[in-house]
Amino acid sequence: MNQAIYNFAVWLDTHGWSTALHESFYLYNWIETTHVLTLMFSLGLLFLIDLRMLGLALPGIPAGDLARRLHLPMLLGFSIMLITGLLLFYAIPVRTAQSLWFRMKVVLMVAAAINAWCFHHSMTTAGTGWDTARKAPPALQWGAGLSLCFWMLIVVFGRLIAYDWFDCRTGPPEPFATLSGCINEQTHY
Repeated sequence: MNQAIYNFAVWLDTHGWSTALHESFYLYNWIETTHVLTLMFSLGLLFLIDLRMLGLALPGIPAGDLARRLHLPMLLGFSIMLITGLLLFYAIPVRTAQSLWFRMKVVLMVAAAINAWCFHHSMTTAGTGWDTARKAPPALQWGAGLSLCFWMLIVVFGRLIAYDWFDCRTGPPEPFATLSGCINEQTHY
């Protein structure tokens, strides 16, 4: 698996656009800034919904109405954040693919997506009457709590990608080398 990921990253790294994007001072920084701004925007909206479900914010607003109103702008922000994140990966594919923090971030993003799907399903099947209660039903509270935890960790791991203490070039100890996906052919940085 690590070899396949490494080969894919090396293949991406051979593209001229990948190199141009990485070496472009303004474009790379604009993409990174857009990524961070849409992250703040989207997570701000998501956290409002999660905190409302936990009964910690906006108790006077029906929870379902809040979720419905914030859904589209939040989805738009997440879409832009995803596109800019893929571009950031494309700009530095080998180092990023071999980052323990990046791999942990991806696993948590998959977990957050599954949680979001389950949360949405629970919200649509929760029935009526809970919408104006101070707290949502327990299943929705669990989903909101998991969402907060997942996304806080995703942000922390995303930030740690730039400070990779387990960088393959430094020869990290096992099991970090395996978890980071270190391959012996370290010529592409």
